[in-house]
Amino acid sequence: MADKCIVAMVKPDLTDKVVDAAKAVGATGATIIDAAGTGAREAKTFFGLSLEIRTEVIILLVKEEIVAPVLEAIRTAGRFHEPGTGIAFVLAVEHDIGFESQRLDQRRE
Repeated sequence: MADKCIVAMVKPDLTDKVVDAAKAVGATGATIIDAAGTGAREAKTFFGLSLEIRTEVIILLVKEEIVAPVLEAIRTAGRFHEPGTGIAFVLAVEHDIGFESQRLDQRRE
């Protein structure tokens, strides 16, 4: 099966819950990056100064067969049903290196 990259942008207070939920359904790890962004609504201001909206980007490399359950876990744990809580998307992965050790760990279980 092919590998897929799931990228999720979530509120920082939900990051641990999202990663834990993804791991519970088969993800073997995640990379988390601090970020700032703006959505469909303009950034809030305070006395004319723009306030950054903090977010965290979670990157997961998973087998294609577990993409759907991982996305569902992210949606639920990240409260994506609430406006402005986050987004996630899936990218195809052509080649990867360094993922072999996680595959071996999965085979031993």
